[in-house]
Amino acid sequence: MPGRRDEVLDAAIAVLAEGGLRRLTYQAVDTAAGVPAGTTSNHFRSRDVLVSGVVTHLESWDRRDWESTAGEPATEDPEAFVKALTHMVRHALGPGRHRTAARYALVLEGLARPDVRAPLSHAQESLISWVSQWLTTLGSPEPREHCRVLFDYLDGMIFHQVSLPQPHFDPEPGIRLVLGALLRR
Repeated sequence: MPGRRDEVLDAAIAVLAEGGLRRLTYQAVDTAAGVPAGTTSNHFRSRDVLVSGVVTHLESWDRRDWESTAGEPATEDPEAFVKALTHMVRHALGPGRHRTAARYALVLEGLARPDVRAPLSHAQESLISWVSQWLTTLGSPEPREHCRVLFDYLDGMIFHQVSLPQPHFDPEPGIRLVLGALLRR
């Protein structure tokens, strides 16, 4: 059962997804979480601390999604990795779409505010370190660099589908192509 802090962070993600960073106020989060007024400010003493908490919470959700989809990075089967990546993209565009929208709101705000960009960069580096283990297992000669390229591709694909959705979109062929190019020796 999630604690009050997690409830507040989940509500903050929903507020970001629906209204962007400008709508992220203590009152909006308290209302979205259905908690007494002042609860958010009790857990997060400043807006910057709240934003940092949201980024960390998103990273935690991402890690859980990866673990539930692909397990630990032990497979030597590129096909299993393609399927896991395809599932992750579909999840980001389906059930996890609100988290995707919240993340993009934070990324756009980070263009002008280094204090927002810094925790996002830290979260991305953490995921790159973790996911690049799969590429190491699959034989990538440069797993971190290849993971960055793969993430850039996936982020671009997801962004285009969030902003300009194509009917009958299938991420798998593109993922297969990029992964195949990265692992080619």
